Amino acid sequence: MLEALIPREKMFFDLFVQAGGKIVEACAVFERFLGDMEHAEAHARRIKTIEHEADEITHRTVDLLHKTFVTPLDRDDIHRLISRLDDVLDLIDAAASRIALYEIRTALPEAHEFARVLSSAAQHLQKLLAGLANAKKAREEVLRTCIEVNRLENEGDTILRGALAKLFREEQDLRLVMKWKEIFEDLETATDRCEDVANIVEGIVIELA
Repeated sequence: MLEALIPREKMFFDLFVQAGGKIVEACAVFERFLGDMEHAEAHARRIKTIEHEADEITHRTVDLLHKTFVTPLDRDDIHRLISRLDDVLDLIDAAASRIALYEIRTALPEAHEFARVLSSAAQHLQKLLAGLANAKKAREEVLRTCIEVNRLENEGDTILRGALAKLFREEQDLRLVMKWKEIFEDLETATDRCEDVANIVEGIVIELA
């Protein structure tokens, strides 16, 4: 009922912010998860719940897109943006689920590094999304934030290379190597999707200039 009173243009921006907030929340839980592996299943369930809540935001956005004749941004940009935001959370959920499923009880240092990078990227994405409605006025700040997200993605690449090299060099249990390889790749791909979001926002801002 309340949504019917909100202009549809504003609703799109509100939904983007809500989706970004779910990513921030999931990243915070994931960081706690890695510091409290004894309760891995509980943390993984919480992240799964957040992922389901984010799915609902994605569905509402796509439904609104189909019902709106004139949109505040290019239709393809809206769809790509909400889809990439959804991807970020899916990948965090996948990593958390793997840790719980594989019954891993000790987080490697590189996992903590990935969690830190993702939390920072999520905070920057939330800043981008909160400013998107007035992006033309805050063009320079938005572009600087996009650059920072790109830097964090590069940091994720570096963490992945170092983590895999260390695993194959030092870990004798091949099953554990493969488990962590999958987890690290999920986390690195999540940083890629964060960069995708920043690139989409950057493109929108440049077009508005």
